[in-house]
Amino acid sequence: THKFGVGPGAVRFIDGTFSYHVELEERIARFVKKPAAKIFNSAYTANLALALTINHKQTYWIGDELNHNSIIRSMRIANVPRENKAIYKHNDMDELKKCLDNIPSGMERVVVIFDGIFSMRGDYAPIDQIVKLVEPYNDRVKDGVITVVDDSHGIGAYGATGRGTSEFTGAQPDVIVGTFGKAFGVNGGFIAGSPELIEAVRQKADTYIYTNPLSVADCAAAIKAIEIADSVEGGERLRQLLNRTGQFREGITALGMESIPGHHPIVPLLVRDTAKTHEMVNRLYEKGVLVVGLTFPVVPRGDETIRFQINAAHTEADVDYVLEVLSEFRK
Repeated sequence: THKFGVGPGAVRFIDGTFSYHVELEERIARFVKKPAAKIFNSAYTANLALALTINHKQTYWIGDELNHNSIIRSMRIANVPRENKAIYKHNDMDELKKCLDNIPSGMERVVVIFDGIFSMRGDYAPIDQIVKLVEPYNDRVKDGVITVVDDSHGIGAYGATGRGTSEFTGAQPDVIVGTFGKAFGVNGGFIAGSPELIEAVRQKADTYIYTNPLSVADCAAAIKAIEIADSVEGGERLRQLLNRTGQFREGITALGMESIPGHHPIVPLLVRDTAKTHEMVNRLYEKGVLVVGLTFPVVPRGDETIRFQINAAHTEADVDYVLEVLSEFRK
């Protein structure tokens, strides 16, 4: 900040690009194992940039019904018409195949887009199955099928080395969108993919061209965060996170409480009652435990949930304490 100032002073294509912007793009591309990347002020603006870049009148979009708001809104802002999109039931590969089988004639490009980790549930997209499923359809449209994952909740916190849902499932989608604002604890988002795609983003995406970029300080912090994540220290933090997550998940199961199975540190506690959800959230807060209660209209009636999120700084004693508080509500 002392050397470069608080803000960039201009958009990227004029004179707002600093060496730290370029270095961060190179570092995050290497981290997620893609040849190129572009950074943005958030993953939300990254998703919008991608939609504005690759959408045209002959683009057909297929998405999971539980996709993040930023994906849904980006498609609307990019003026994707209703007839050019299809939604499949959450993680339902049979439904996805039906969508692929029913691609309208005249389409030149198909985009299959989904969250890596679904932020309200903590479950993951079966990227390996999706990539395999779309393969036979590549020759049916001029530009093929592009698989896109928004792995904002996976990058840095999931997979053997923290490289996200792609690493966990052992399969690479064509494009990865992510954030520096979750596991890395900084600001910003990114798109990673082929050099051709990233060059198209640079030339066409409004949220890249017409707005100031991340500050140099944000970039430097993100670079350092990636460095830590990719180090021995980062590996130890990831192991600590996995252990504490496992401890908490096992604990709520032992209490007879309902959750969605998985390994991710986002752990949903299914309460299925609005009044009880509010009661539990308030009681936890009184006891010094910060959680988020999800009720209608955020989730359907009957799916009321308390969202817990474990992090690497939590200790075994911390998790035991939360489970002790939850035991007051044992069925």
